[in-house]
Amino acid sequence: MSFLAHILDPLTLTLMIAGVLALALLQNGAMAFGQGMRALGPLFSSKPERDRDAARAAMMQVDHLAQLRGLACTDRVCTDRVLASHPFLGEAVRKLSHCERMDQFELWAEQQLADRGERHRAVHGFWYSVADAAPAIGMAGTIIGLIGMFGAMDDPAKIGPSMALALLTTLYGVVIANLIAAPIAGRLVDLSTRELAWQKALCDRMLAVARRENAPVRRAAIREVA
Repeated sequence: MSFLAHILDPLTLTLMIAGVLALALLQNGAMAFGQGMRALGPLFSSKPERDRDAARAAMMQVDHLAQLRGLACTDRVCTDRVLASHPFLGEAVRKLSHCERMDQFELWAEQQLADRGERHRAVHGFWYSVADAAPAIGMAGTIIGLIGMFGAMDDPAKIGPSMALALLTTLYGVVIANLIAAPIAGRLVDLSTRELAWQKALCDRMLAVARRENAPVRRAAIREVA
């Protein structure tokens, strides 16, 4: 317990965290800061494999309904439970059923995936900024502590606190960067990659179904023109 008391300084740790977050805020902006904080929820609750499997199951229903009743009826897959659990899946199915032309859905899917990827990259950049800023803030605290230590060389009683500040800020910088921020960023990158992968696969499958269902219509139109 005495060891923990020596390495845990609430005031120094609070100032370190505040300084790191302030620097990351200045580097990335308020929007990325807010998105980065909100991403801590999905960090622990997100399950891309579960969402992928749900999307595949829903896509089988969409395919079946499209063959039986046409694309306009595929939104029947969007139950309240699906909409609550998988918003992107529900939105994609509704967009597919309501689009008058296939290229409208294709444009929507491309834009949605691009926007989501951009938001994810902003969040990753924020947490990587935190990982980069923590050692720098720690080094600044180390320098302040060394200045205080050298300025108190004539009073040995004052050397200890200044040296402790110098070492603690270095320790906190390393811990924040390598044990908190960098793992969070890495985990978010992994989740983003897997999430965007199944969402792109879902949109590609929907486009394939739309092309198949529209093919007879195009052939009929060509025969009428001929």
